[in-house]
Amino acid sequence: MKKINLKPLYVAMFGLGLALSGPAWAEKSAMPTEPEKQSTETQSVQQQVDEASSKKATEKREAILQDAIAAVAETEKALQALEQNKPKDALKALEVATGKLELLLARDPKLALAPIGVTVRTYDLLARPETVKTVVKEAEDLLEDGEVQKARHLLANLASEIVFTTTSIPLATYPDAIKAISPLIDAGKIDEAKQALRAALSTLVITDEIIPLPVLRADYMLAAAKTLSENMERSDEDNKLLERLLKSARVQLQLAEALGYGNRKLFKPLYKEIDEIERKTAGGKGGKGWFDSLEKKLDELMS
Repeated sequence: MKKINLKPLYVAMFGLGLALSGPAWAEKSAMPTEPEKQSTETQSVQQQVDEASSKKATEKREAILQDAIAAVAETEKALQALEQNKPKDALKALEVATGKLELLLARDPKLALAPIGVTVRTYDLLARPETVKTVVKEAEDLLEDGEVQKARHLLANLASEIVFTTTSIPLATYPDAIKAISPLIDAGKIDEAKQALRAALSTLVITDEIIPLPVLRADYMLAAAKTLSENMERSDEDNKLLERLLKSARVQLQLAEALGYGNRKLFKPLYKEIDEIERKTAGGKGGKGWFDSLEKKLDELMS
C-alpha cells in the first residue's frame, strides 16, 4: 500500500465539545498543525462567510419558542418531583407544561416542531482538492486492507462546513404524551409515570442543517466576479482579479466535490459554466446575464 504524508491537511474546529483523540491519531501524528496556503481571493471572502454564519445562527435563535422551552423545563421538573416522591408538585408542573403546549398550538395549529435550542459548529478544512483526494485514496487502501478504524479516523476530518443543530419538541406527539401522565399519577402508578416522562423527554427531535464552506466561499467569489464582469470599462487589474476570482471559485467547488458535498454529475455543469464565463470575459469583454445560469445551479446545490 502506498503511504502518504498527511501533514498538509489541516482542520480547524470551533464549537462545544469538539476534540480529536484516540491512539490511532497519537501514533500516526496525523493531525497537522499548519494549514495549506489559501488564495488571496479565498481569504478575502472570509469575513462574508463569518457574517453569513452569524446571521443564520441569529435567525435560528430568534425562532426559538420560549413557551416550548418552558414546557420542557416543567416536564423535567415533574420528573424530579416524582423522584422526590412529591406527586402534587409533579401534577402542578405538568399542568403548566400542558398550558404552554396548548398556547403553542393555539398560535400555530400547523406547527410540527417547536424549537427549544440551537447550537452552531464550524469545521474548516484548509486544504487543496488534491490533498483531500489523496487522503480519500489512503482511506480506501486502508479499508481494502481491513484497517477500518484507521480509515475512519482519516475520513472523520474530511469536512468543511457549518452545522446548525436545532432541538425541537414534536408537537404531534409530545402534548398528548404529557397529558397521559397525570392520570397515572392520580392512580398512584408513579413508576409508570416516571417512565412515561422519561420517554416523552427522549422524543425531542434533533435536526441538522449543513452549509458546505467551500460552496459558500465560491458563491461569494462568483458574486464579486459577476460585478466585475458587468463593468464594461474594467482596468487591467480588474481583469486579473476577475480571472483569479473565477479560478479560486472553481478550486473551492473542486474541494467541495472532493469532500463529497455532491457528486461529479452535480459539479460538472458548474465547471462548464465557469469555463463559459471565462471565455466571454476574456480580453476585457463585459456583459450582463452571464452568471444567471451559474447562480441558478449554485442555488440548487446549496438548497
